[in-house]
Amino acid sequence: MIRTQISVDAGLYARAQEVARRDGISLAELCRRSLARAVAERPSGKAWMVFAGAIDGDEGDSTSVDALVYGRAQP
Repeated sequence: MIRTQISVDAGLYARAQEVARRDGISLAELCRRSLARAVAERPSGKAWMVFAGAIDGDEGDSTSVDALVYGRAQP
């Protein structure tokens, strides 16, 4: 295991200590779990690819988007 040091403001430190106490774990374990969760939730590579295919639509939908963004349909 690698040891590291971080700096946080007093308010965050107090809230983190309270969460760790309530969960029955050490502050170090809370930090490890939080860091592991933050890293796991991040997509690797191109972040925008997460949204690829997320929205179904018709061919003409881009025309209505252009009208909304540009105030008129683009050629």
